[in-house]
Amino acid sequence: MLGDLTGRYANGSYSSLAADGQSLVLRADRQGAAEHGHRITAAIACHVARAGGTVDQLTQLLLHPDHEGGRHARNIALRSGQSRALDYIRRVWANATEAVSTTRAVGSRHDAYEFLAALRDRIETTPWRGERGRTALRVLRAHLNFAEIAGGPLHHASERQTAEEAGISRTTLRAVYESVLKPQGWLRRLRVGHGREGSTWYLDDGSAPGHGAPAPLSRFQTTQFPPDPALEEWPTPETATTADIDSTVLGRLMGHDAFAHHALGSAALMLISALHQRPHQTVAELVGTSSVSRATAYRTLKRLAGHGLVRHTGETWALAPHALEGLGDGFPGADTGLAAAAAQGWDKVAEHHGTAGVAARRKALHAAERTAYREALDRLAENRTKAVVIVREGRRVLVPAARPDEIPPTWHAPEGRVLDPVTGRTASDWRVATDGRLILITPADQRSYDELAAAHAEALSEWESAA
Repeated sequence: MLGDLTGRYANGSYSSLAADGQSLVLRADRQGAAEHGHRITAAIACHVARAGGTVDQLTQLLLHPDHEGGRHARNIALRSGQSRALDYIRRVWANATEAVSTTRAVGSRHDAYEFLAALRDRIETTPWRGERGRTALRVLRAHLNFAEIAGGPLHHASERQTAEEAGISRTTLRAVYESVLKPQGWLRRLRVGHGREGSTWYLDDGSAPGHGAPAPLSRFQTTQFPPDPALEEWPTPETATTADIDSTVLGRLMGHDAFAHHALGSAALMLISALHQRPHQTVAELVGTSSVSRATAYRTLKRLAGHGLVRHTGETWALAPHALEGLGDGFPGADTGLAAAAAQGWDKVAEHHGTAGVAARRKALHAAERTAYREALDRLAENRTKAVVIVREGRRVLVPAARPDEIPPTWHAPEGRVLDPVTGRTASDWRVATDGRLILITPADQRSYDELAAAHAEALSEWESAA
């Protein structure tokens, strides 16, 4: 009721995406304040609803003159009348009660792990059709790994970190975020990352409207632009409405080079996870449990069999005895008693498909990007700018820095000298100008302090006239 003291609900209130979908445009002050006030009002309404309150109690709280959190509702009452404000509060209350009734409160660490376990079961039984759906599963499983480490659905993760965990590029990651996971209610970004902090995410159960079908990438909503059959996005009756995979196996394998886009791919991940969950399945059964089309299942099983990862007995398929030992990690339930040739290591599979080192190169690129970004942040923090020199009428004109290099007052000594903060003595090579800028006097420069200050003033004047 004290209002948004920490700015938690201000993110995105005063800016919005432009028509190009890339750049941000500022909203008008009144529009941004109204959006910010509505978010605070909705948060208060959700709290009252979860505490078992009523709409009358919410109205009393919001319209009380001493409560800063109700300023938005009171502004509506002043501008449009009391009845309009009451209608607004009732609409907010209806949305809040619906949101509270369809979600569960996580009150302890045990409740959080129960929620994550139920979410993992839901993920494993949800059909992820098409290449885009399987890629979305890899991203969602990466976020589930982060959430399990964090101990709850609320977790922090950057795009680079998630791309490395899922074994995909950042471009593919963003496309999956916007087309599948966010629209279908699997993920919510509560706060965009900035500086050295990753974005804040919240894992949900995928119960948003339209769940079960990927969001169309095209803005044209017409049958003249059908899904691309090459992406396997045609709705086919052969894939069942439920799946049955082991996402733990998928989560451990998806970051390896052997399952990159041009290697075994996501379809192999789905088939291996389905066969590990339930061995000895026919192709018809695998189509349902792995949500992979029949043609893709036959093609992928043939590739896996060529690497010795699966074996064919009659009409059924099963994992080879040592298929999952390529990463040096024996999974429980693997049948190691049968006499069969050991599967090739995952590194050899990646070398065969020419994808060896993809993950290492991606991590090196991300590390270089992080280093460059942090150096830029450090320069901004230190107010450092590059020196700019322009040529005007054959003369070189120095552009003064946008902000002078100011020093603490305790460093100032009489006659414009500078105190060394370490030794406490005056530094003979430095002077402080009248504008607070440090001037270094070197042996090659025999000008006096007054001459240096005059040269600085002249450079400033030349720059202003040139500008």
